[in-house]
Amino acid sequence: MPRTQIIGTGSYVPEKVVTNADLEKIVETSDQWISERTGIKERRMAAPGELTSDMAVKAAVQALEMARTRPEDLDAIIVGTVTPDMPMPSCAAFVQHKLGAKKAFAFDVSAACAGSLYGMSIADQYVRNGNAKRVLVIGVELLTSILNWEDRNTCVLFGDAAGAMVLGPSSDGERGILSTHLHTDGSQWPILLIQAGGPHTPITPEVLAKKLNKVSMNGREVFKFAVRALTDAVKEALDANQLAPAQVDHVIAHQANVRIIDAVLERLDLSRDKVWLNIHRYGNTSSASLPMTLDEANRAGRLKEGDVIAMMAIGAGMAWGSALVRW
Repeated sequence: MPRTQIIGTGSYVPEKVVTNADLEKIVETSDQWISERTGIKERRMAAPGELTSDMAVKAAVQALEMARTRPEDLDAIIVGTVTPDMPMPSCAAFVQHKLGAKKAFAFDVSAACAGSLYGMSIADQYVRNGNAKRVLVIGVELLTSILNWEDRNTCVLFGDAAGAMVLGPSSDGERGILSTHLHTDGSQWPILLIQAGGPHTPITPEVLAKKLNKVSMNGREVFKFAVRALTDAVKEALDANQLAPAQVDHVIAHQANVRIIDAVLERLDLSRDKVWLNIHRYGNTSSASLPMTLDEANRAGRLKEGDVIAMMAIGAGMAWGSALVRW
């Protein structure tokens, strides 16, 4: 059974930059407060009328070009997102149509910030079992559309972006995705959620007034859970492949909070110089973060053939996971 290789990467961010200074004019906060607690200096905001699927397509085109793959040659499209263009149909269906990938079946994955890692794991199964030769995995979010701009604990964190990966069979048995490890703890749902919009909490004038249709988070509990869960997940991946932390060349991490990343690195005895950081420029872009970070490191020439890459991501659910890739 062949390994699955990431043969193309791409990313996209909107033009509009929202700085910490801009947010100081909206909520009671400061550049120092945001920077020290999160590592974020600025984030991007989609243009009026710019849809989630529009951003996804722009990242996808880059990844397809790198992979030398035509849209019509794709077998599957998997989109990780919690901000689709509309509740139904899937964002992936719009992406398939806009790309002209008529042969590809397409569906969304809802695992919040872990969405693209979940999508990559699913794509790996299709490629390894021979049911697909080219799979496009996209993480994309238009998070500024679901934020409460009066809540300084959440509105300073998130930005809009898209990242994409094209996966296919590896021609080298040593290279590709070594393993993926996914986890969920549904008992933790109250610490990061959008409560309203479904049967649990239908939309009413009172619900809208309370902004229960926007992101809500218990930051302290998310931080504690994330550090523990991500540390254990990366250890799990290393143990599964009989590798030591010292053998990891790069860490591609979901960029939620620089303090979370640093805490995990410390517990794994990994140095900061192994991590590609972009949270200061984009904030938390949820499911877009992992593939976008991978693309930046890839295009910067950071990743060399044979390098071992540890990936990790965590999001609402709580849903999290890790992966090891030999580039």
